[in-house]
Amino acid sequence: MVKIRPEEIKIFSNYIYSVTGISIDASKAYLLETRFGKLLEQEGCSSFGDFYHKAKSDSRKILEKRIIDAITTNETLFFRDNSPFDLLKHKIMPDLIDTRSGKGPANLRIWSSACSTGQELYSIAIVIKELLGNHCPHKITLMGTDLSDAAVAQASAGTYNKFEIERGLPREKLQRYFTPAGGNWKIKDEIRAMVTFRRMNLMQPFVGLGKFDIIFCRNVAIYFTLQDRKKLFDKIADVLEPDGYLLIGSTESLTGICPRFVPKRHLRSVYYQLK
Repeated sequence: MVKIRPEEIKIFSNYIYSVTGISIDASKAYLLETRFGKLLEQEGCSSFGDFYHKAKSDSRKILEKRIIDAITTNETLFFRDNSPFDLLKHKIMPDLIDTRSGKGPANLRIWSSACSTGQELYSIAIVIKELLGNHCPHKITLMGTDLSDAAVAQASAGTYNKFEIERGLPREKLQRYFTPAGGNWKIKDEIRAMVTFRRMNLMQPFVGLGKFDIIFCRNVAIYFTLQDRKKLFDKIADVLEPDGYLLIGSTESLTGICPRFVPKRHLRSVYYQLK
């Protein structure tokens, strides 16, 4: 494996930050070596310096996309932490439908802002399907975004291997919402039709997104600097409906990060709303 030299760490870390927003300090040299060792070999680069210059000189940004795919964690599973999905089912969806459907069917937009390979958004879709049934009069729009092209491609395909399926997905939901596909499992069309996926960099301006009633932004801001976290959640506040709901990771907090949000509690779960 190619070792990264001390003088290369800052240059390459700054490059990673510029294209992803992910902050990597000098103590994470091993992370760069393990994530990119195979890619350096495939590209015929003998050093991280060569690798950096090759990426910067690639006008089509093909290598940049491969670098993004390699550094993004994509650590996810179905119904991760459970409590946000219980909260969605028993508190958030009923409350929003109650307040929005006074003059007819409700129109709700839900955004999974770091959707990775799609498990979070499909989990949300399954919750809504089970809550509202097959003949739901309400219009529910579900959108997932991620920085990685490879993650978005897998999410769009809705196909998962045995390991991915067994992480968090109850057996009865596997049998109800997935079909076997050549050794893998594929989400059924009734759930796939509920969602859309697209590539998006959360560090860039939120252009043309519109407003959302529910935003999931879980376990992604932990990779950003404090200043970038503040900018991210300020932008999220701009696209959240006044009575909307924000859900973040179970170990995360917005205290000292975005004073526009206030934490609220329902049973064992915490969610955020605008002041």
